Amino acid sequence: MDDLKQAILLLHDEVVELRRDFHMHPELGFEEFRTSKAVCSYLKELGLEVRLLATTGVVGLLKGNRPGPTVLLRADMDALPLQEMNSVPYKSIFDGKAHACGHDAHVAMLLVAAKVLVNRRHQIGGNIKFVFQPNEETVAPKSGAVEMIKAGVLEEPAVDVAFASHLWTPIESGKIGVVCGPIMAGDEEFELTIYGKAGHTAFPQTAIDPIAAAVKVVEAVQTFQTREASGPLLIMFGKFHGGTSRNVIPEKVELGGTIRYLLDNEDEQKEALLNGFERTIKGICMATRTDYEVKYIPSNPSAYNDPEIVDLVIDAAQETLGKKQKVVAHQSMAGEDFAEFTRRVPSAFYFIGAGSSEKACNFPHHHPCFNIDEGTLLTGVEMHVRTALKFPSLRYSRSSP
Repeated sequence: MDDLKQAILLLHDEVVELRRDFHMHPELGFEEFRTSKAVCSYLKELGLEVRLLATTGVVGLLKGNRPGPTVLLRADMDALPLQEMNSVPYKSIFDGKAHACGHDAHVAMLLVAAKVLVNRRHQIGGNIKFVFQPNEETVAPKSGAVEMIKAGVLEEPAVDVAFASHLWTPIESGKIGVVCGPIMAGDEEFELTIYGKAGHTAFPQTAIDPIAAAVKVVEAVQTFQTREASGPLLIMFGKFHGGTSRNVIPEKVELGGTIRYLLDNEDEQKEALLNGFERTIKGICMATRTDYEVKYIPSNPSAYNDPEIVDLVIDAAQETLGKKQKVVAHQSMAGEDFAEFTRRVPSAFYFIGAGSSEKACNFPHHHPCFNIDEGTLLTGVEMHVRTALKFPSLRYSRSSP
């Protein structure tokens, strides 16, 4: 066992204790005041320069002992508005709020990684920014990542590379998932209203039925996404509201959903995708004599991994896990606002397997019984440390003749 692994192993109890404390005290987006205060206190005790950004966001700056690039390591802090159903000693103490996605662990891992890296300041050329971001879960009306970028998180000093990880129960513990290119889906949320003409269900010929039209739209979109998409595509309807009485044909039907995609050339292909989606709706409405209105809600682009930075992550994962075979290709159709960082600086986002059926840690993310295998926390700490230490040497090799 090398000295880095030994140093990290000694911090096992601390990272677990931190994670459980954050888990018990979940806070929603831009309301992470307790979490933010705890993070600030921890980083200041390490001797880092600390500042607040975007209401509750925190940035800790570690300056190395010689010039070099600036590496950004990011953890998200917010919880979800749902009721936890786990029976664990560290269960959420707040009704209707729970860390059901792993952000509690992300904060704990990055804090402990900061402690390890402070103790290895002599190895660091350049700077490391430890970024604790609010409001990843709720993109609209404003993304936590975008707000921190607007507030200058990528400046003073300018960031050269960004890394983020996500504990991931769909991958078994002891593995790390990563790919080049899009790794987390772009996401367009939409609200669709189909307008008809109200009437009595006994005389449908005198009305224009928006329910029949809406059903056809839902069916037609399923065909569209399997026939015209150039990459993985999911169009799902999560809302379908129409009518107030069993014997009345309503005037309108309101639908809502998401369009998720993994596209290599997103800026060009996204326009064609949305045009096809709306063309399908328009065709159905013309055929059924209905009208429609569609509104898009701002959301995430795809999180895009730089191939060279992914190579660095794979090297770090091999050193952390001991075997390259434990690094697997994995993409997700879920959204992630770290995508905003990937669009501005070379970046890598990767998954740390945290699923274990033996430990009842195999529930999907955002489930009331979601929990993570705490044995993977040190993996996250070590990955943060190794990627931060490796990038300056990659940067040097790029600039060398």
